[in-house]
Formats: sequence, C-alpha cells, structure tokens
Amino acid sequence: MEAAPPRYSHSVIAADRQLLTESDFDAVLARSREVDVLLFKHSTRCPISSAAFEEVAAYRNRRTGGVPEIAMVRVIEERPVSQAIAHRLSVRHESPQVILLRGGQPAGDLSHGAITVDGLAELVGRG
Repeated sequence: MEAAPPRYSHSVIAADRQLLTESDFDAVLARSREVDVLLFKHSTRCPISSAAFEEVAAYRNRRTGGVPEIAMVRVIEERPVSQAIAHRLSVRHESPQVILLRGGQPAGDLSHGAITVDGLAELVGRG
C-alpha cells in the first residue's frame, strides 16, 4: 500500500513564509526594506478569510520573479504575533487583512472582500 502524499498547511500554498514568532515578524519587516512584502493576516476559522486565502494563493501564482514576497500569520494560532503586528505597525487589526510593507513601513492595506487578485495587484502598484 502506497503512503499518502504529505499534507501541507495553507502557508505552503499562499505564502513564502509563515510567521510563528515576533522574531519572524522582525525578519519580514527588515526584508521589506529590500523588497515589497505582502503580510496576510488569515483566520483559519472564517469563511471570508478562506476566500481571501484563495485570492492570495492565486496572486502568488501569477506574480513575477517572486516579488512581492508574501508572509502569512494565522491570527488565532499565532495571536501574540498578530497583536504585535497591529500594535507595532499602528494598523487597525482586521481579519482577513493584507498589509503592504515597503521600506519597513506599512504602505497600504486591504481587508475582507477587497482581497482579490486585482485588489492585491492594485495595492502593490499604488503602495
């Protein structure tokens, strides 16, 4: 009997990096000084966030050259990290939410139904 293929978390599909600790967030913030980063705050228990997840994954598959990078934090499982992001960036917490990080600072954000492939492209273009 063949072994079942490994199961992957959503982060493998929708993001380049999953944030588990504040140190992970520090690294993403530092990285955003070199390249744009989309920070996706995802609730694993919300159907709206599931739809946003699909849009982020589709955007990730369409981008060129791996830019912008995409990082994801699960807002329930990594609550302290999610709260630190809202506090340190002074961006009101929403879920789902995508924050564009550019030059170590928030340059724009989207939430809920605005998180679409086209919305993400526009955010990156105007941010």
